[in-house]
Amino acid sequence: MLRNREYRTMLIIMFFILITGTVIACIIDPAMGIVLLISGLLLIGTSVLFTRHRYQDIEQLSGYLRRIYGGEYTLDLRDNMEGELSILKNEIYKMTLILSKQTELLKTEKEQLANAISDISHQLKTPLTSMMVMTDLLNNDNLSPDKRKEFTKNLELQLERMEWLLTSLLKLSKIDAGTVHFKKEQILLHKLLQLAMKPLLIPMELKEQKLIIEGVTTISFVGDLNWTVEAIINIVKNCIEHTQIGGEISINYNENPIYVEIVISDNGSGIGKEDLPFIFKRFYKGKNASEDSVGIGLAMAKSIIASQNGDISVISKKKQGTSFSIKFYKQIS
Repeated sequence: MLRNREYRTMLIIMFFILITGTVIACIIDPAMGIVLLISGLLLIGTSVLFTRHRYQDIEQLSGYLRRIYGGEYTLDLRDNMEGELSILKNEIYKMTLILSKQTELLKTEKEQLANAISDISHQLKTPLTSMMVMTDLLNNDNLSPDKRKEFTKNLELQLERMEWLLTSLLKLSKIDAGTVHFKKEQILLHKLLQLAMKPLLIPMELKEQKLIIEGVTTISFVGDLNWTVEAIINIVKNCIEHTQIGGEISINYNENPIYVEIVISDNGSGIGKEDLPFIFKRFYKGKNASEDSVGIGLAMAKSIIASQNGDISVISKKKQGTSFSIKFYKQIS
């Protein structure tokens, strides 16, 4: 306390005023001088005690701040008393909560980044190994032109697969980290489905699959058109892959006061009961998954839909087809 230069100066001034006043009072009346001296000393003593108590509170706060700096975010500094120090304690406590939340967010983001890097590394091992083998084979001067052409084509396919995989994983990482800003615009469902089906018509035609879309053209919801198109594409792709040649894929959409619903169904091979709880899990491959599947499409679709106040569920039985239900909940104004 006495290390504070301003406080020392204040005490010197107070004692100077007290001594000067006492001397003048003693000249006028000795008894009044004694009373003034005692009163002045009591006032100065009281001021010192209160200041000392305040310095102790400040020292305690400094200790709290050092502990918070060391990572102890569970300290409770709240004070229900009145006064500037109590207000300061409460503000420090609020700041501690904010720092704690930010630390948790940073920790989560680091874990997500580590998981994303691990996922990318794991998923790239297979195509990279395959490409290295084919590259070694292409270096063989005795390789026939037909085989050279076949290996070159396989390399192109692997590169395309890697590009798609990396793009998908980066998108998923951005969604997980919350760095994707989804637009909130009014989207007509029939327009959304037209855009989503456009790149899928040729694969469906090659498998001679029939597409049925039913719904009222005026139905709309609030969301991000491009991201939602990507989610729908991934779901319908899954239906195309697991539906036999000549099969049928239907899309029905409707609305009620609570949500807008899109139901995507097929009459394909269906999903086993043991696989159903995990089909939206990243990199999960069911028993009837194709060899090229990496188990990322449905996981991405779920993340995109969930990030737009939506939900997705699935009903399926072996050899009886699959039905995906997507619900976008309406905002309460």
